[in-house]
Formats: sequence, structure tokens, C-alpha cells
Amino acid sequence: MGIIRRGFKNAFRNVVRTLSIVLILGLSIGLAVVMLVSRQAVISKIDSVKGSIGNIITVSPAGVRGFEGGGTLLTTENIATIEAVENVKNVTSTLSARLTGGTDTSLTASLEAGNFGGGRRPGSESSTSTSTSSTNSTQTFTMPINLTGVNDTSNLQALGVSSLTFSSGSNIDGTSDTNVAIVGTDLATKNGLSVGSTFTAYSTTITVSGIYDTGNKFTNSSLVMPLATVQRLSSQSGVSTAIVQTNSVDSLSSVQSAITTKLGSTVDVVSSQDSATTAITPLENIKSISSVSLMGSIVAGAVIILLTMMMIVRERRREIGILKAIGATNIVVTTQFIVESITLTLMGTIIGVIIGFMGSNPMVKLLVQNSTTGTTQTGPGGGMGRMMQFAGQSLQSVRDIQATVGWELLLYGLGAAIVIAIVGSALPAFVISKIRPAEVMRAE
Repeated sequence: MGIIRRGFKNAFRNVVRTLSIVLILGLSIGLAVVMLVSRQAVISKIDSVKGSIGNIITVSPAGVRGFEGGGTLLTTENIATIEAVENVKNVTSTLSARLTGGTDTSLTASLEAGNFGGGRRPGSESSTSTSTSSTNSTQTFTMPINLTGVNDTSNLQALGVSSLTFSSGSNIDGTSDTNVAIVGTDLATKNGLSVGSTFTAYSTTITVSGIYDTGNKFTNSSLVMPLATVQRLSSQSGVSTAIVQTNSVDSLSSVQSAITTKLGSTVDVVSSQDSATTAITPLENIKSISSVSLMGSIVAGAVIILLTMMMIVRERRREIGILKAIGATNIVVTTQFIVESITLTLMGTIIGVIIGFMGSNPMVKLLVQNSTTGTTQTGPGGGMGRMMQFAGQSLQSVRDIQATVGWELLLYGLGAAIVIAIVGSALPAFVISKIRPAEVMRAE
């Protein structure tokens, strides 16, 4: 105990130097903590992205691109064939439809046509035409209301959103065949809807079960019903998109090939491999940067404590000589200096942890912003469009990454600090072992 007590007291023999060393060490260890926390946050986000889109395949009728193109809807037999493929974990079926206000539904669209929508040619959207001359006419289009039928309303990929929360009410059972719906906040506000309200779709009364918010104006202007309900009301027995989840990212390619082989040219099969790569690449870059910075800050801390202890050993050569002359062994003297080194390092660690708490999130956001700037994903409807949409949503979730300093990371940081102290004391310990009491006394 005497050795430990002396080592602890020696750390405060020169207060100014101690404060300076602790501050410098704190900055170094703080950077290490920030990089460690950033690295852990990025690794967690990579796993999340891989779990959300990295093992996803979309299967859609060949030629279908949203509400454009053409093709035959997927049948129940097609879905059963997909489910039977080895390594397929889950299949979510969706059917998209468009409701025209005043014709298919009593609802009024909450989206305005604007310059983009107003420039479309008349299609399924309702339109009015007013002639102003024999050669000129003005057409006004009413935007349709997008309706999605899905057998798993908890599958965000199937809904084409990255998040979904309910401002009121609750979700619906996608496997049922009931006349219920969940409605986006913008569409609900436009039509004065609340939980329990009713509206008509395909001449059928529909009850609002919940009001949801996705943080996206387009999807907040839509509504979702059970798949069987949409199939019954729209007189369509098929499925417009099947979202296939594999049991592993590694099985993605084999599952895609198997589905293509079994269903042939009647479907378009799109893997999330490229989309996942697009979303993960910025995170991998951040991971590399944080790993290199982490190692650099640890090395810097070790060098700081090394130089400090070398300076202290040189100053205390006479003291070391006296200790060894009265019987202190190299181990005893070295332990005393290691305790002093650990004391300085732990004090620096306290400052470093504070810096880590304060700087982790700003640093992560800065790294993410620089790594994802200019990376966007847009695309047409259908399988490819949905995959690109997933990638875009994942990139947005990457930008929303949050770093947290947990007890596990603090223990890692404490362990790293002790390692730094011991490594930094290794060379001074060797120098101590070479000091001969007689030579020191003679020199003095």
C-alpha cells in the first residue's frame, strides 16, 4: 500500500505540470472516446441498414413501373412459389390503387397538382377542360389518392416509408378483410377525418382506424387498407409487389436467382444489394475514419504519458538511486512510477469522458454530413423504384444517426486508459532498472 500511496502523491508534486499533462491527456483521450463512440454508432447503424434493406428483394409483374407500363398482377400461386424458395424468411404482398375524388371516393386529395402534376396528360386522374379559343384550352387535374393494400402493415418497406407513427388511433390487421383504413395526417386534415370517422371508397363505407405520420408529405397524403379489402373493393385478385426478406444478406443472390428461374420472364426481380451498398458505403467510410482516428488518439496518449514519465524519471534519478540504495527493488520503484502514470491517465480520462459526452453526436453528424453530401436516390415505380426509394430512406436514416455513451463504452475507455498508462511507463521502467545507486550518488 505504501508504494501505491507514494505513487499517487507523486502525481501532484508539481501541480502546474500535473494540470497541463492531465489537460493534454484529456484532449487525447476525449478524441479517443469520441471516435470509439462514433465507431460503435456506425457499426450499429450498418447492422440496422443491413437488416432493413440489405436482405430485401422486390418481385413485381414484368413491365410494371408504378402506375405506368403494363403487366399481369402476381397471383396467389406466384406468391406461394416465392415463399417455397429456400432461405426466404418472409414475403409481404401489396396491391396499389388510385382513388379519384368524386368518382372512386368521397375523399378530396390533399396534394395539389402544382407545375409537375398539372403538366401531366389526362389519365386515370379526373380532369376538367375549359376551352378559351379554337386552339387553346386549359386543363385542371385533380391529383389521385394513393391507396396501398398490404397483408403486413408493420412492414415499412412494403409501405414505402422509413418511419411511421400514429398521432391517434392504432394500426390495422393487414391479414383481415374488413372495411377499415389508416390515413395519412395530411389527407385526414384535408377531409376533417379522425379516428372513427367514415368515408366511401368504391361505393363502400370505410372506417378510419388510425391517423399516421411518416414525416413525408407524399405518403402522408395516402391511405392504407388490408390487402384482401383492396383486392375485393377494386375487383383485383392479384398482387402488384411482393417484398421478399431473406434469412441472410449472404443468401440474397441465390434467392434472387431461384425466384427468377421459377417465375421466368413474367416478373421483374430486383435485389437490394446495390441499394444496400449505396446506403452502407458512407457508413463504412466513417467507420474507417473513426478507427484510424481512434488508433491515432490512443498512440498520441501513450506518447504523451511516455514523454512525461521519461521527463519525471530523469528529474528523479537521485531519488531513484537513494530508494534502490536502501533496498528498494526495480519492481517496487517501477510500480511506484506506474501508479503515478495511471493516476495522471485516469484524471485525463475523466476530462476525456466529459469531452466524449459533449462531442460524440456533433462529430458523428459532421462525419455523416460530409460522407453523404450529394448522395441521393430517386427512381421510377416498380421493383427498381422501390429499391432506390429504400436506399434513399436508408441514407436519410444514416443522417439521423445518434451516438450514445454507454457503460460498456466507458469501461472500454477505462481499459484503454490503463493500457496507455502501462505502455507509456514501459520505457521509463526500463530506464529505472538501469540506474545504479553508486553512479547516481557519485554524479550528485
